Amino acid sequence: MSSLSQELHTLITQPGPAALGPEPRPGTLQQADLNRVLDDLFRRHKKPKQAELIRALLLLWHDHLDASHVISQGLENPDGSLVHGIMHRREPDYWNSQYWFRRVGHHPCFADLARRVNASPAVDAELAIQLMPREVWDAFTFVDAVAATASKPATDPRHQQLRAVQQAETEAALDYFLKP
Repeated sequence: MSSLSQELHTLITQPGPAALGPEPRPGTLQQADLNRVLDDLFRRHKKPKQAELIRALLLLWHDHLDASHVISQGLENPDGSLVHGIMHRREPDYWNSQYWFRRVGHHPCFADLARRVNASPAVDAELAIQLMPREVWDAFTFVDAVAATASKPATDPRHQQLRAVQQAETEAALDYFLKP
């Protein structure tokens, strides 16, 4: 893992799992601070080709849904649609999220996401099977699972598992966006 990748992953792991909805968490960076950190990272390291996608993804992870939305809706490709779909799922606008996941199709990061979910000690086998029928990641089933669980208390075991899956999704997307 490159130094840039390690530093970007730190921005995901530090505040802990994002809420399934739009609720802000303690420990996230303010939007201006996150943008400064990203600008500095991109200046110190070779700026990745997908820098704006990475910015949109990390803004979303740090609970800045509107700022992430502005970027992702302007990127008319499967990668932009992926971040856009995640953003609408957190909003929550589940129908719109699924619309954007239809535009994504079978994204290349889904195979890595499936591996991460299968290997995660935070996700039980029943949920993994539900989210990956025929061992293939199903973004629509994940949206439905979040919709069915988001209103439950954050202490609910399924709620906690879905937050772990959401973190794995963000990490898999970030790793994909960092590929040359």
